[in-house]
Parts: sequence; C-alpha cells; structure tokens
Amino acid sequence: MFFIDTIELEGLGNRHYLAGGTRTAVAVDPPRDFDQVLAAAARRGVRITHVVETHIHNDYVTGGLELARVTGAAYLVPAGAHVSFARVPVADGDTVTVDAGLTLRAVATPGHTPHHTAYVLQEQGTPVAAFTGGSLLIGTVGRPDLVEPRLTEELARAQHASAHRLATELPDETAVLPTHGFGSFCSSAQAEGEATTIGHEKAANAALTTDVDTFVAALLDGLDDIPAYYAHMGPANASGPAPLDLTPPAVADAREIAARLAAGEWVVDLRNRVAFAEGHVAGTFNFEADGKIATYLAWMIPWGKPVTLLADSPGQLADAQRELVRVGIDRPAAAATGAPEDWTVDGALASFPRSTFAGLAERGTDGVVVLDVRRASERAGGHIAGSVHIPVHELHGRLGDIPAGTVWVHCAGGMRAGMAASLLDAAGRDVVAVDDGFDAAAEAGLAVVAA
Repeated sequence: MFFIDTIELEGLGNRHYLAGGTRTAVAVDPPRDFDQVLAAAARRGVRITHVVETHIHNDYVTGGLELARVTGAAYLVPAGAHVSFARVPVADGDTVTVDAGLTLRAVATPGHTPHHTAYVLQEQGTPVAAFTGGSLLIGTVGRPDLVEPRLTEELARAQHASAHRLATELPDETAVLPTHGFGSFCSSAQAEGEATTIGHEKAANAALTTDVDTFVAALLDGLDDIPAYYAHMGPANASGPAPLDLTPPAVADAREIAARLAAGEWVVDLRNRVAFAEGHVAGTFNFEADGKIATYLAWMIPWGKPVTLLADSPGQLADAQRELVRVGIDRPAAAATGAPEDWTVDGALASFPRSTFAGLAERGTDGVVVLDVRRASERAGGHIAGSVHIPVHELHGRLGDIPAGTVWVHCAGGMRAGMAASLLDAAGRDVVAVDDGFDAAAEAGLAVVAA
C-alpha cells in the first residue's frame, strides 16, 4: 500500500507532496518552511529518505536542500540544473526505491525549464501517480518564458512534446499531481478543477488536444506578466537557500516607525483593507495578510529594501513572516503589533474613503480619474471607458503618470485596489478605493468597453 499526502500553500498557489509506504517516503518540491512536510511524515510514521525537485523553481525558495540535510535524505535534482551544492543528479529513466514495492522513476519533461523532470510513482512496477511539477498541469501547462526570452518558443514546443510523452507512456488512470496551477504565476493558466488523471488530460488539455503549432501560438499569446521577484528565486535555489529564521523581528515603537518612514523604507500594514482605510499611519502601505501578500509585496517592493511589518496580532505577524520567507524576504527590519494609534507618536491617523462601482456611477466619472490596476490580460476583457490603466505591480514607479484629480481606483475584486489606494494615499493623492467585483461596473450603468 502507498499513500500520497498533498501539502497546499494557497498564498503562492502551489502544491507539494509526501508519498511513501509503511516505513519510508519521498518529499516532492518542498517549500522553504517544510515543517508541514515533517508533520505529515510524523503522522504517517515514516522516515523521509528522498527529497526530489522537479526543477529549479522560479516562484518560491525551496526547502529541499535543508529538508534533506535535516532528515539525512538523498537530495535528487535534475542533472541538467546548474547548482552549487552537493546533490544526487537525476537523469531520464533513473529510478529510486521509496519503500517496499514502491519506486520513483524520473522522466525528462523539458518545457517549463530546460532541465524539468517529472517523477512517476510506481507500485509493483505499475504507474499510479505522476508528480509533474511545472510540466503537465490540470487543464494547462507551466509557462515556458521564465528562464530566458530567447528560449521561450523552443521551451513551449518542448512543453507540448513532454505532455505527449507523459500521455503516451502512462496509463489513463494515472493521477497527475502538479506543483503549479493553483494560483501560481508559473502556470500559463489556472487549474481547471482540483484533481485529474492522464486520461482526463488527454480529453481536456490543449497540449494534448491541439497540434504543436496551434498550441504554441495560443500559449505564447496568453502569457501574462512575470512577477519581478521571480528573477531572484532561480539564483537563490541554484546557490542553495540558507536555513530559514522565523524568530520574531525586533519590536519597533512609534518613533522608530516614524524614522523608518522618513528614511524611505517600506512600512507595511497587514490589517484588512477596510480597517486600513478607516485609519492608518500616514505613509504606510497596505498588503493584507489574508491576501496574496508574498506574491504582491515581493513583486512590488524594491528588492532588498528594508520592510517593517505592522499587524493586528502576533499570530498575524507570524503568518505573514512565514509567507514572506517563501519568496526570499527573510527578515523584516522590525515589526509592531496592536492598534494603529499605538504606532504613531501623536495618535493622528490618515484615512481614505471606500466605495463601490454603484458609488462611482452615482458620482459620475467626469472630473475624476478612474484608475484600473488590473493586469493587461484582465483589462482586455473589458474596462471602464476613459479609465487610466496602470497594473498594480507597476504603480509605485509610475505615480507620476496618473493625471491630477481625485483617483477612484479599482481592480477585479478589491484587494489590489486596496494596495493601490494605500500607495496613492502615501503619495498624498486624494483617493477612493473601489471595493467591489468588476462585474458590478456594467450592472451599475458604467460604460464598459472592450480593449
């Protein structure tokens, strides 16, 4: 008998796996904070003997090297990946024994990266699951443009070939267990469902239902923006990430917070966007702890700039710190918990109004700036006539591109509009955060036009 446990990290949109038998197990693409992997092994009563990477990851810092060190496991990394640490290089066709009657076979699946490798779990020689990393995903594939622009089309064609290889070599009932596709920008689209098999993908995945030229053209046409911090993830993983440190940051009082703001550092308020709009320390930015904080803060902050975190509670602070180490923001410069009044020297707070698309329609768009901070791919599906478009991840560097006047800022649902509103407020602009779903814009009578 075998088991497969899924460890899901919703913030980054990835899944990681622990698979094994009665005594031993393998960890697949483990996150930087691998305590959940160890906990899963403890619940199963198994020892982790192997840690495997499907590729050098572009969207998060791996915990594989440190997990292997802690457990004494063999660390398997594709042979073609250039790394600066000792590991077991894996080539196409290599097999390892996971437990009695349970083996793992490496299958070269280039496309997401040149060295990408999937691993097929076999019970008594019969494939039961394929850990496909960033190759064959649920209804889609991993994007091929994260390594080198000149390789993008070549890797897209390789993705098509790799998907067909898996579909040809594996039985239809084989479970497909990808790392990406659940919100990660490493995926070329989002997962269509929660589970899948080779047979289902043969019928539903464009990589397996269209010819290579059609597939490649559509894939390249649909590629979205790449988070800026991705440029730092591959090098960090190739050099060997340092062990993480989740001890609480130094506590900052109101005077230190003011001094850090005056020095141009980022002070980030983790509270929800409603509370932030009602009252916050002037000059702070709002990245909700319950949102995709790791993705958007790492995307937007100048890399390496000190960041101070302000939180409702120690628990909220600890959760955010854990999210951030996954993308290489290792140690906040300082932190504070409590209420915003505690974070200011004089207790004075800044605020800005929130509204809806109905509120904007009632006010009218004449005389105000409607700012759309969605990505270009989202705006292509329709936008408010006359609106200014600056994706939220570009906003900090393009504040000067926003016309004069009160800014009504919106996104698709409200979270990114809250981030953007905080940046605008910190820059001294009059801003209204539209906290509403974009479908409500047309329903409210606003003119929504196609791109």
